Amino acid sequence: MQLPEAFKEKYTRLLGDEAAAFLATFEAPAESGFRRDPAKPWPLDESLTEPIPWSPWGYYGKVAGNDIDHVAGLVYSQEPSAQFVGTVAAPKSGERVLDLCAAPGGKSTQLACYLGDTGLLVSNEINGPRSKVLSGNLERWGTRQILVTNNDPDTLAKAWPQMFDRILVDAPCSGEGMFRKDPDAIQYWHADYPAQCAERQKQILKAAVKMLAPGGTLIYSTCTFSPEEDEQIIAWLLANNAFTLTPIKQYPGMEAGRPAWADGNPELAKTVRLFPHRLRGEGHFVAKLKLAGAPASHQPARLPLKPLAKPAKDEVDAFVATSLTKQPSGLFYRHGDFLSILPTTMIPFEHVKVVRAGLELGSFRKKRFEPNHSLATALNPDDFQTVIEVDADGYARYRHGETLPSKVSGKRFVLLTFEHKPFAIGKLVNGTIKNYYPKGLRV
Repeated sequence: MQLPEAFKEKYTRLLGDEAAAFLATFEAPAESGFRRDPAKPWPLDESLTEPIPWSPWGYYGKVAGNDIDHVAGLVYSQEPSAQFVGTVAAPKSGERVLDLCAAPGGKSTQLACYLGDTGLLVSNEINGPRSKVLSGNLERWGTRQILVTNNDPDTLAKAWPQMFDRILVDAPCSGEGMFRKDPDAIQYWHADYPAQCAERQKQILKAAVKMLAPGGTLIYSTCTFSPEEDEQIIAWLLANNAFTLTPIKQYPGMEAGRPAWADGNPELAKTVRLFPHRLRGEGHFVAKLKLAGAPASHQPARLPLKPLAKPAKDEVDAFVATSLTKQPSGLFYRHGDFLSILPTTMIPFEHVKVVRAGLELGSFRKKRFEPNHSLATALNPDDFQTVIEVDADGYARYRHGETLPSKVSGKRFVLLTFEHKPFAIGKLVNGTIKNYYPKGLRV
């Protein structure tokens, strides 16, 4: 790997005797990992898994994108060190949580595991195409207590002052810690790049602070080694806001942040650094800060929702009566021809750009209602009246876009499973399962 000379000189100076071991890691392969969803009961083959010490649901290893465990949202591929950020954030039941720079979704899916069916997770991504990737990953994960947005931080700050109990800023950074995983990132690095990134990080954090409720928690993380973007950013936050640093539990191989790399404040040792020459993972930095003030209880938000017109409600009721065992709980939200179910914890979102709100139930199509693919991984199999198990050939063919024969008769929407793991919705019509697999997901 051709590292910039200025990069090598910088970390030779900063790390001293450790520099040779640190620089040698760039010639080693990147570490891979994945997490399982603790809410889904399907077992993994424990003989093939090696737990990551700092991640409750994390393992070392690789997951194939077309493997049923991945397609069914049972596992999510995520680098081991990145999983530590979610462990530090660890939202509490019922909290309002904002993942401000969320794409592609690894940390959001981890936050969702802590919240379960409580509270609300707002996952934001400023880049339009990346926000759609984020939405798709959260859909596959089956997340329902969700609002995915596509906005700049200042727009969100105007819409949601002091709204969140917990905010994660996994900040855009110089990416030094990901050079092994993404060597192309090296071409963007130059000696002034970390300082430039730090200025952008400050602007993002200024907006984040406005959205944090009194007594709330801010988690700041980067995947860089740069002091300008790590300890020095935290020193700046402490100097300009009523924050105190919360100590973070360290695991073997981790180390405290280095006060000498910033303003010398010994409190900075409460931050944590992850170096690849000390543990099995890429480079990361994490800090946890608490804002002064007493937390207030949440009041139910007033959402501008209209009751479904009778024809539309009749179509939804007909779908539920023929295909589901019960109607999903929540608030109906119709947007054009589409219908979602919002959690009762939803906050007002009329002043932000929304990519996904709650559970996408389906759409209205010429006097009939068609369910959304989201239901396959968001609902439980026992929520469907009919569950049809397919073999490996059927799994491959359906994901290719083909219809499948079935010995089951009748006309209704069904859940398809492979290895008893749900992956798709199909429409059963007299012995044929018509293909409703999204074209963008077909293989």
